Amino acid sequence: MTPRQPQTRDALLDAAQELLDQGGQSAVTLREVGRRAGVSHNAPYKHFADKQALLAAVAARELRRDGAALAEALEREPSPERALAEALRGQVRQAVAFPERARLIYGRWTTANATEELIDAAHASSELMTETVRTAQQRGTLPEGDPERLAAMLRAASRGAAELESAGHLSPEGKGRSDAAGLIDDLLGYLDPRPRPAGD
Repeated sequence: MTPRQPQTRDALLDAAQELLDQGGQSAVTLREVGRRAGVSHNAPYKHFADKQALLAAVAARELRRDGAALAEALEREPSPERALAEALRGQVRQAVAFPERARLIYGRWTTANATEELIDAAHASSELMTETVRTAQQRGTLPEGDPERLAAMLRAASRGAAELESAGHLSPEGKGRSDAAGLIDDLLGYLDPRPRPAGD
């Protein structure tokens, strides 16, 4: 692989992500992605077999971003539960800002269209979140139980809350009296099994 090829691939992913943000998956075509990236119309096919492979790469990049954000939070924050809260808040804000990316990630992927890159990224992201939940459980800041199921519940709640806010069904001044990030903070507070100080 020549030094320019990774740059070209990144430029193609940037262009695809821009089209996705503007018009959803139907707006993404390899020809338009190539045009926006400033390469020949055949260049995208040197990196991606088809549109689905391109979209899978976009989804994988977003999942790696989520995983990196949690890893960075774990380095910064003094406890896994605080790192988890920070990372989940970031994920829901990202999903509200870029709803089509979230819909792509959590869309229907099958063995026929999920690339190895996407599968690996999803697995790594899920494993890190599950391990963070497990560590918080061991500290007594999350309830006992299957950490993978609890991580899945947190992911589902985050995804649903972000979708509700994106659709206008959540607002600090209106419906729900909260944004999506606020609901996640509430949920983590409710799940914390430690006794609360009197008056809370």
